[in-house]
Amino acid sequence: MTMQSEVSGTSSPSVDPAEIAKFSKLSAEWWDPRGKMAPLHKINPLRLAFIRDAACRKFDRNARSLTCLEGLRVLDIGCGAGLLCEPLARLGAQVIGVDPSESNIAAAKLHADKSHVSIDYRCTTLEEMDPRERFDIVLAMEVVEHVIDVGAFLARCTSVLKPGGLMVVSTLNRTWKSFALAIVGAEYVLRWLPRGTHQWEKFVTPDELARHLESCRLGVTEQAGVVYSPFADRWSTSSDMEVNYMVVAESVD
Repeated sequence: MTMQSEVSGTSSPSVDPAEIAKFSKLSAEWWDPRGKMAPLHKINPLRLAFIRDAACRKFDRNARSLTCLEGLRVLDIGCGAGLLCEPLARLGAQVIGVDPSESNIAAAKLHADKSHVSIDYRCTTLEEMDPRERFDIVLAMEVVEHVIDVGAFLARCTSVLKPGGLMVVSTLNRTWKSFALAIVGAEYVLRWLPRGTHQWEKFVTPDELARHLESCRLGVTEQAGVVYSPFADRWSTSSDMEVNYMVVAESVD
């Protein structure tokens, strides 16, 4: 399949065609917990809990409720095949998942149909969406380290956020520790991910991310590192943000 048939529409500062082609090749493996996306499957419950808890605090919901996100409109940017979209929808959210890869969106729709989960999946880019659309929660999970222009991407994310809305970002810090663990370790030694999945120079430090968000009139209200324990074989939140980390941002107006 050619690049043109795999990647949606017009060029944009948030879309790197090489990155989209890279992840399109993995579309058939997104939902295989033992496949090349196994690390995402293992980290997904932690990401979901972080988003759920932040949303429940923000919108005064009971995090223990099975429908705690009911009525909230959630945009998952770069959703892949929907690993986060489905559990968010089961919590009651109205989920819109966007990804510029046709094969990823096809895999997402197929799995949602089999799982009987209603999600609005769109093969598009953030820039191609209707600028009048607004969302209570905007997610950019493991996305900013793959875009061309981080500042322009986050500005566009902010433009579709409702007043008083919430943005959640997860990404990789640009440190020597992240180079050793996220690239050398994860891609070359443990082979958790295909080689070339990440480019260390595109990783974003927490300070850089905070400055970009501040320029969009968003302030970081919560942050957490994400660390892996090889002995327990699980991910957990931590004060250590030197490799993986997540942040919650809200309007400073």
